[in-house]
Amino acid sequence: MTISVLKNKRERGFLDGHFLIAMPNMADSNFARTVVYICAHSADGAMGFVINRPQQLSFSDVLLHLQLLEEDELIRLPGETREFPIRSGGPVESGRGFVLHSDDYMSESSIPVSDDICLTATLDIVKAISRGDGPRQGMMMLGYAGWSAGQIESEIGANGWLSCPAQEELIFDTNLEEKYERALALMGISPGMLSADAGHA
Repeated sequence: MTISVLKNKRERGFLDGHFLIAMPNMADSNFARTVVYICAHSADGAMGFVINRPQQLSFSDVLLHLQLLEEDELIRLPGETREFPIRSGGPVESGRGFVLHSDDYMSESSIPVSDDICLTATLDIVKAISRGDGPRQGMMMLGYAGWSAGQIESEIGANGWLSCPAQEELIFDTNLEEKYERALALMGISPGMLSADAGHA
């Protein structure tokens, strides 16, 4: 499974722009108590990002690793740039970076994933953020979550996930500790209402 499902999308799948919320019986530890934002869903598969898993690297670490700045230049970065959020986006290609962001920033390589949200996976956006010219809202994702054709439908059918329309505010919110509960609340559900044997929406 690659990001080709996103690059090749021509029309929206029914899970595009939705959250997947892991059920308590989620067997894969990569997705326990996760909220995944689905960027693309089609007959070929699905691709999205875990939005509530922290990443130990900082944006300053990324700039140094990519050799975009020297260490002595970091002190001149604005605080909001140094604190640009980085998340563990999923288990696939975990060393690869993507920036999920609001649509006020667009480059030739930016891919719209919804009416308001885009994805850019090239150095131009990292450079723009370091200059203070980046998007109003955004976060860097290291890795992504991918499903082959029919896989996500099978997992939902097996009561592995709940789904609901995504909320932009929740995608970019930095309070990771409560994001799982808040995503469930969008559906009027509290964690205590869920069990491994419960039905699914």
